[in-house]
Amino acid sequence: MNVSYHSNGKLLLTGEYAVLDGALALGLPCRLGQGLNIREHEGSGLIWQSLDHKQQCWFETKFEATELMHTAPQGRTRDIRDTLLSILQGAIALNPDFLNLLQGHTATATLEFPRDWGLGSSSTLINNIAQWAGVDAYTLLWNTFSGSGYDIACAQNKQPLTYQLKGRKPIIDLVQFDPPFTKDLFFVHLNRKQNSREGISQYKNVVTNQQHFLDEISTITRAVVVCRDLSGFQELLLRHEALLSETIQCQRIQDQLFPDFKGVIKSLGAWGGDFVLAMGADQISEYFISKGYTTILSYNELVL
Repeated sequence: MNVSYHSNGKLLLTGEYAVLDGALALGLPCRLGQGLNIREHEGSGLIWQSLDHKQQCWFETKFEATELMHTAPQGRTRDIRDTLLSILQGAIALNPDFLNLLQGHTATATLEFPRDWGLGSSSTLINNIAQWAGVDAYTLLWNTFSGSGYDIACAQNKQPLTYQLKGRKPIIDLVQFDPPFTKDLFFVHLNRKQNSREGISQYKNVVTNQQHFLDEISTITRAVVVCRDLSGFQELLLRHEALLSETIQCQRIQDQLFPDFKGVIKSLGAWGGDFVLAMGADQISEYFISKGYTTILSYNELVL
């Protein structure tokens, strides 16, 4: 047997943090994601290999049936192997027959983007394992990690989407988000990866007046989806940034790092790292390169 699975990476354009509590968010599936190839090998157990975007192996291990059968460890996992083991055990808990599928196989996971880019190395892995195990990816995510699940929606779809949690049910609507100004939108990597779990914890500790906040974010998301001019788009995202800044008590990344930038910069996902969206200025690439930020991708390079 030789089978392959693939999941798309993700960016969250609106609704960071608020999506956890039911706000409407706009997710952007990415052209870059993660693949998972399964092939048989002689012998017992599961051999796991993880390759980076340059096809270099950065992690390899083997799991025997005895440890896969144990209950998934509770609480915070200790390292990469423990994290992977908890996902596999979580999939087995949802589909006990998956244990037999794992035996005598080699699984090779291949990222299509650098590991520090924050485009969903965990969510694409979980979605690929869920496909292999024949289980619900959202349930697997929530049983082994945390989060809203918007990244799973992006992993499974090939166009922009709105995402909202109602109770424990994800509501996903594919949208035609292809504004005429995409040529003016650039994603810039901040040369650091943000821990989304730490950001979520900070948000949970400080959020107040929650319903008004959630309603405002949802209203902005709806307006962003249908916006057709760049100036209006920038105004909406500035409102979004100001609202988040006040709510999570964190300075906007533009004020922190790029106060002299003439356009608008918006954080994407957990504030403080990974990618930002830059727009509305001339010579954007030259500006960020001069500041030491050399990973700059156009909207159409990155977004499906």
